[in-house]
Amino acid sequence: MTETILQADGLYHVYESKAEDGNVVALRGLHIDMTAGEAIAVVGPSGSGKSTLMKCLGGLMKPSAGSVSLSGKNMTRLTGQELVELRQKTVSFIFQEGNLLPDLNARDNVAQPLRHQGVSSKKALALADAMLTRLGMGHRSNALPAMLSGGEQQRVAIARALITQPRLILADEPTGALDPVTSREVLALFKDLHQNDGVSFLIVTHSKEVAAFANRSLELRDGRFVAEHGEGVDVEN
Repeated sequence: MTETILQADGLYHVYESKAEDGNVVALRGLHIDMTAGEAIAVVGPSGSGKSTLMKCLGGLMKPSAGSVSLSGKNMTRLTGQELVELRQKTVSFIFQEGNLLPDLNARDNVAQPLRHQGVSSKKALALADAMLTRLGMGHRSNALPAMLSGGEQQRVAIARALITQPRLILADEPTGALDPVTSREVLALFKDLHQNDGVSFLIVTHSKEVAAFANRSLELRDGRFVAEHGEGVDVEN
């Protein structure tokens, strides 16, 4: 039986506003079934609800209505600590901005998630060094984020996301700040993790190359899925 790693049902999210135009409905009853080992791309213009969807699916934001389940557990019903523990065991995030801790060098940024899981500092740093080297950043391991270019910061953020060997990666424009060569290298790493390690990916992207990596792509407009591409698509408006 195929395992469902991520499921959203009847997902709505409303941003309340006192402006003249009133509340903003970002998500309108979305439904997703994602099997373990699958790669899905979500494409759409700015303002279509992609970032809101990503946050709701990852348990970073509670939807206004509907449910989100990760590895069979309904995240909308979990306590704060239960949600943190589930995310640590299952999912990692890659954001376009990188979101690195400014006071930690690249090496410590990458090692930080392992430390939160109770891994010894020595082992965490050794694994961080190996991951940075794998992403071509070994020579910049002691640099603070402010000393890194946008592309370098993104590679460190990707290393941090991969360090815990997550079953699912949620990525918001993961190659957006990278040059074409590095983008292809990162995409090759994603393909390796997907094909050989069975890591699931849900990626928000404008890149045709990144979208082509996915098993299927979902087009999001005005908070609704309006088109789908690929085999085995299961989408409801």
